[in-house]
Amino acid sequence: MRSAALEAAGLPEIDLGTVTAGEGDPLVFATVSGAHLYGFPSRDSDVDLRGAHLLPAAALVGLREPDETRSWMADRDGVEVDLVTHDLRKFARLLLRRNGYVLEQLLSPLVVRTSAAHEELVALAPAVLTRHHAHHYRGFANTQWRLFEKTGELKPLLYTLRVLLTGIHLMGSGEVRAHLPTLTGLVAAPSYVAELVEAKAAAEHGSAADLVDVERLRADVAELHGRLDAAQAASTLPDVPGGYDALHDLVVRARLGAAQR
Repeated sequence: MRSAALEAAGLPEIDLGTVTAGEGDPLVFATVSGAHLYGFPSRDSDVDLRGAHLLPAAALVGLREPDETRSWMADRDGVEVDLVTHDLRKFARLLLRRNGYVLEQLLSPLVVRTSAAHEELVALAPAVLTRHHAHHYRGFANTQWRLFEKTGELKPLLYTLRVLLTGIHLMGSGEVRAHLPTLTGLVAAPSYVAELVEAKAAAEHGSAADLVDVERLRADVAELHGRLDAAQAASTLPDVPGGYDALHDLVVRARLGAAQR
Protein backbone atom coordinates (compact mmCIF):
# COMPACT_ATOMS: atom_id res chain seq x y z
CA MET A 1 0.00 0.00 0.00
CA ARG A 2 1.43 3.36 -0.98
CA SER A 3 2.08 6.12 1.54
CA ALA A 4 -0.08 9.14 2.25
CA ALA A 5 2.69 11.34 0.84
CA LEU A 6 2.57 9.56 -2.53
CA GLU A 7 -1.22 9.82 -2.51
CA ALA A 8 -1.14 13.55 -1.75
CA ALA A 9 1.42 14.19 -4.51
CA GLY A 10 -1.03 12.97 -7.14
CA LEU A 11 0.87 9.86 -8.18
CA PRO A 12 -1.14 7.56 -10.45
CA GLU A 13 -2.59 4.34 -9.04
CA ILE A 14 0.32 2.07 -9.95
CA ASP A 15 2.56 -0.05 -7.77
CA LEU A 16 5.91 1.74 -7.90
CA GLY A 17 7.43 -0.88 -5.62
CA THR A 18 7.17 -3.50 -8.35
CA VAL A 19 8.95 -1.13 -10.74
CA THR A 20 11.98 -0.78 -8.48
CA ALA A 21 11.96 -4.47 -7.56
CA GLY A 22 13.39 -5.32 -10.98
CA GLU A 23 16.69 -3.53 -10.34
CA GLY A 24 19.51 -6.08 -10.52
CA ASP A 25 21.68 -4.84 -7.64
CA PRO A 26 20.37 -3.77 -4.23
CA LEU A 27 18.69 -0.39 -4.17
CA VAL A 28 19.85 1.98 -1.44
CA PHE A 29 16.77 4.09 -2.10
CA ALA A 30 14.33 5.21 -4.75
CA THR A 31 12.23 8.37 -4.52
CA VAL A 32 9.87 10.29 -6.78
CA SER A 33 11.38 13.37 -8.37
CA GLY A 34 10.22 15.65 -11.19
CA ALA A 35 6.90 17.45 -11.36
CA HIS A 36 5.28 15.35 -8.63
CA LEU A 37 8.03 16.35 -6.19
CA TYR A 38 7.93 19.97 -7.35
CA GLY A 39 4.19 20.25 -6.80
CA PHE A 40 2.98 20.87 -10.32
CA PRO A 41 2.22 17.53 -12.02
CA SER A 42 -0.18 17.33 -14.91
CA ARG A 43 -2.77 14.64 -15.38
CA ASP A 44 -0.49 13.06 -17.98
CA SER A 45 2.86 13.62 -16.27
CA ASP A 46 5.43 10.84 -16.35
CA VAL A 47 6.67 9.40 -13.06
CA ASP A 48 10.36 10.12 -12.47
CA LEU A 49 12.07 7.78 -10.00
CA ARG A 50 15.61 8.56 -8.86
CA GLY A 51 17.94 6.90 -6.39
CA ALA A 52 21.07 4.90 -5.70
CA HIS A 53 22.04 1.29 -6.14
CA LEU A 54 24.91 -0.73 -4.66
CA LEU A 55 27.30 -2.48 -7.01
CA PRO A 56 29.05 -5.63 -5.74
CA ALA A 57 32.69 -5.14 -4.73
CA ALA A 58 33.80 -7.40 -7.59
CA ALA A 59 32.46 -4.87 -10.10
CA LEU A 60 34.89 -2.24 -8.80
CA VAL A 61 38.17 -4.14 -8.46
CA GLY A 62 38.58 -5.73 -11.88
CA LEU A 63 39.62 -4.36 -15.27
CA ARG A 64 36.14 -3.53 -16.55
CA GLU A 65 34.65 -0.12 -15.89
CA PRO A 66 31.53 -0.48 -13.74
CA ASP A 67 28.10 0.65 -14.88
CA GLU A 68 27.74 3.36 -12.24
CA THR A 69 24.59 4.98 -13.67
CA ARG A 70 21.57 3.04 -14.86
CA SER A 71 18.46 4.24 -16.64
CA TRP A 72 15.34 2.21 -17.20
CA MET A 73 11.93 3.10 -18.60
CA ALA A 74 8.66 1.19 -18.65
CA ASP A 75 4.97 1.65 -19.27
CA ARG A 76 2.69 0.81 -16.37
CA ASP A 77 -1.02 0.97 -17.19
CA GLY A 78 -0.40 3.76 -19.69
CA VAL A 79 1.92 5.73 -17.39
CA GLU A 80 5.55 6.15 -18.39
CA VAL A 81 7.86 5.44 -15.47
CA ASP A 82 11.52 6.45 -15.65
CA LEU A 83 14.04 5.05 -13.12
CA VAL A 84 17.60 6.45 -12.93
CA THR A 85 20.02 5.35 -10.22
CA HIS A 86 23.72 5.90 -9.45
CA ASP A 87 26.01 3.54 -7.60
CA LEU A 88 26.30 4.67 -3.99
CA ARG A 89 29.92 5.81 -4.43
CA LYS A 90 29.04 7.99 -7.42
CA PHE A 91 25.98 9.33 -5.62
CA ALA A 92 28.12 10.34 -2.62
CA ARG A 93 30.62 12.05 -4.92
CA LEU A 94 27.83 14.00 -6.59
CA LEU A 95 26.62 15.13 -3.17
CA LEU A 96 30.08 16.52 -2.48
CA ARG A 97 30.07 18.40 -5.80
CA ARG A 98 27.30 20.73 -4.67
CA ASN A 99 24.75 19.05 -6.90
CA GLY A 100 21.23 20.22 -6.14
CA TYR A 101 19.62 17.46 -8.22
CA VAL A 102 20.91 14.63 -6.05
CA LEU A 103 20.16 16.55 -2.85
CA GLU A 104 16.52 16.92 -3.85
CA GLN A 105 16.32 13.26 -4.85
CA LEU A 106 17.84 12.15 -1.55
CA LEU A 107 15.60 14.39 0.55
CA SER A 108 12.40 13.80 -1.42
CA PRO A 109 9.54 12.92 0.95
CA LEU A 110 8.06 10.73 -1.79
CA VAL A 111 9.90 7.55 -0.82
CA VAL A 112 9.33 4.33 -2.78
CA ARG A 113 12.26 2.25 -1.50
CA THR A 114 14.49 2.91 1.51
CA SER A 115 17.22 1.27 3.62
CA ALA A 116 19.46 1.93 6.59
CA ALA A 117 22.06 3.42 4.24
CA HIS A 118 19.43 5.78 2.85
CA GLU A 119 18.62 6.97 6.35
CA GLU A 120 22.32 7.61 6.98
CA LEU A 121 22.62 9.58 3.74
CA VAL A 122 19.66 11.75 4.71
CA ALA A 123 21.23 12.43 8.11
CA LEU A 124 24.51 13.44 6.43
CA ALA A 125 22.89 15.74 3.84
CA PRO A 126 23.09 18.96 5.97
CA ALA A 127 26.87 18.57 6.16
CA VAL A 128 27.33 18.87 2.38
CA LEU A 129 25.32 22.09 1.96
CA THR A 130 27.29 25.17 0.91
CA ARG A 131 26.58 28.70 -0.20
CA HIS A 132 27.80 27.65 -3.64
CA HIS A 133 24.73 25.51 -4.18
CA ALA A 134 23.27 28.81 -5.35
CA HIS A 135 25.29 28.36 -8.56
CA HIS A 136 23.38 25.17 -9.32
CA TYR A 137 19.99 26.84 -8.93
CA ARG A 138 21.06 29.96 -10.80
CA GLY A 139 22.32 27.92 -13.73
CA PHE A 140 19.25 25.68 -13.82
CA ALA A 141 16.99 28.74 -13.77
CA ASN A 142 18.86 30.32 -16.69
CA THR A 143 18.54 27.14 -18.75
CA GLN A 144 14.81 26.81 -18.07
CA TRP A 145 14.16 30.50 -18.73
CA ARG A 146 15.82 30.23 -22.14
CA LEU A 147 13.58 27.24 -22.87
CA PHE A 148 10.53 29.22 -21.77
CA GLU A 149 11.46 32.13 -24.05
CA LYS A 150 11.71 29.65 -26.92
CA THR A 151 8.49 27.72 -26.26
CA GLY A 152 6.28 29.92 -24.09
CA GLU A 153 5.24 26.80 -22.16
CA LEU A 154 4.22 26.68 -18.51
CA LYS A 155 6.56 23.83 -17.61
CA PRO A 156 9.92 25.61 -18.07
CA LEU A 157 8.45 28.76 -16.53
CA LEU A 158 7.42 26.89 -13.40
CA TYR A 159 10.82 25.22 -13.27
CA THR A 160 12.46 28.64 -13.46
CA LEU A 161 10.41 30.03 -10.60
CA ARG A 162 10.75 26.88 -8.53
CA VAL A 163 14.53 26.63 -8.64
CA LEU A 164 15.02 30.32 -7.87
CA LEU A 165 12.75 30.06 -4.84
CA THR A 166 14.46 26.83 -3.76
CA GLY A 167 17.85 28.53 -3.97
CA ILE A 168 16.72 31.62 -2.06
CA HIS A 169 15.18 29.51 0.70
CA LEU A 170 18.24 27.23 0.90
CA MET A 171 20.66 30.13 1.25
CA GLY A 172 18.68 31.63 4.12
CA SER A 173 17.53 28.55 5.98
CA GLY A 174 19.94 25.72 5.14
CA GLU A 175 16.89 23.66 4.17
CA VAL A 176 16.27 22.02 0.78
CA ARG A 177 12.68 22.52 -0.35
CA ALA A 178 11.65 21.53 -3.87
CA HIS A 179 7.84 21.76 -3.58
CA LEU A 180 6.72 25.00 -5.25
CA PRO A 181 3.36 25.48 -3.45
CA THR A 182 5.14 25.03 -0.11
CA LEU A 183 7.90 27.45 -1.12
CA THR A 184 5.37 30.20 -1.85
CA GLY A 185 4.43 30.06 1.83
CA LEU A 186 8.07 30.30 2.93
CA VAL A 187 9.53 32.80 0.47
CA ALA A 188 7.92 35.88 -1.09
CA ALA A 189 6.80 34.77 -4.56
CA PRO A 190 4.87 36.27 -7.48
CA SER A 191 1.12 36.26 -6.85
CA TYR A 192 0.31 34.35 -10.04
CA VAL A 193 2.25 31.18 -9.16
CA ALA A 194 -0.83 29.31 -7.92
CA GLU A 195 -2.67 30.13 -11.15
CA LEU A 196 0.25 28.80 -13.21
CA VAL A 197 0.32 25.58 -11.19
CA GLU A 198 -3.41 25.09 -11.70
CA ALA A 199 -3.07 25.65 -15.45
CA LYS A 200 -0.15 23.20 -15.66
CA ALA A 201 -2.27 20.52 -13.97
CA ALA A 202 -4.63 20.62 -16.93
CA ALA A 203 -2.01 20.54 -19.69
CA GLU A 204 1.58 19.26 -19.52
CA HIS A 205 2.65 21.51 -22.40
CA GLY A 206 0.20 24.36 -21.88
CA SER A 207 1.05 27.94 -22.74
CA ALA A 208 1.53 30.79 -20.27
CA ALA A 209 0.61 33.40 -22.88
CA ASP A 210 -2.89 34.17 -21.59
CA LEU A 211 -2.01 33.98 -17.89
CA VAL A 212 0.69 36.57 -17.27
CA ASP A 213 2.40 39.28 -19.31
CA VAL A 214 5.88 38.28 -20.46
CA GLU A 215 7.39 41.62 -19.49
CA ARG A 216 6.13 41.16 -15.96
CA LEU A 217 7.66 37.70 -15.96
CA ARG A 218 11.02 39.07 -17.08
CA ALA A 219 10.96 41.65 -14.32
CA ASP A 220 9.94 39.12 -11.67
CA VAL A 221 12.56 36.57 -12.73
CA ALA A 222 15.24 39.26 -12.71
CA GLU A 223 14.13 40.28 -9.22
CA LEU A 224 14.32 36.67 -8.01
CA HIS A 225 17.83 36.38 -9.43
CA GLY A 226 18.79 39.50 -7.51
CA ARG A 227 17.35 38.05 -4.33
CA LEU A 228 19.25 34.79 -4.88
CA ASP A 229 22.48 36.74 -5.32
CA ALA A 230 21.82 38.69 -2.12
CA ALA A 231 20.84 35.55 -0.21
CA GLN A 232 24.04 33.83 -1.29
CA ALA A 233 26.15 36.81 -0.22
CA ALA A 234 24.44 36.87 3.20
CA SER A 235 24.29 33.10 3.70
CA THR A 236 25.94 31.54 6.74
CA LEU A 237 26.40 28.23 4.90
CA PRO A 238 30.04 27.20 4.52
CA ASP A 239 32.12 27.63 1.37
CA VAL A 240 33.11 23.97 1.12
CA PRO A 241 31.11 20.81 1.78
CA GLY A 242 31.78 18.68 4.83
CA GLY A 243 30.94 15.08 5.51
CA TYR A 244 33.60 13.54 3.27
CA ASP A 245 34.93 11.11 5.87
CA ALA A 246 31.45 10.11 7.02
CA LEU A 247 30.29 9.50 3.44
CA HIS A 248 33.43 7.48 2.71
CA ASP A 249 32.80 5.34 5.78
CA LEU A 250 29.18 4.80 4.77
CA VAL A 251 30.10 3.68 1.25
CA VAL A 252 32.74 1.24 2.57
CA ARG A 253 30.45 -0.24 5.21
CA ALA A 254 27.55 -0.61 2.77
CA ARG A 255 29.74 -2.25 0.12
CA LEU A 256 31.45 -4.66 2.49
CA GLY A 257 28.21 -5.47 4.26
CA ALA A 258 26.60 -6.39 0.97
CA ALA A 259 29.60 -8.58 0.08
CA GLN A 260 29.24 -10.53 3.30
CA ARG A 261 25.54 -11.28 2.87
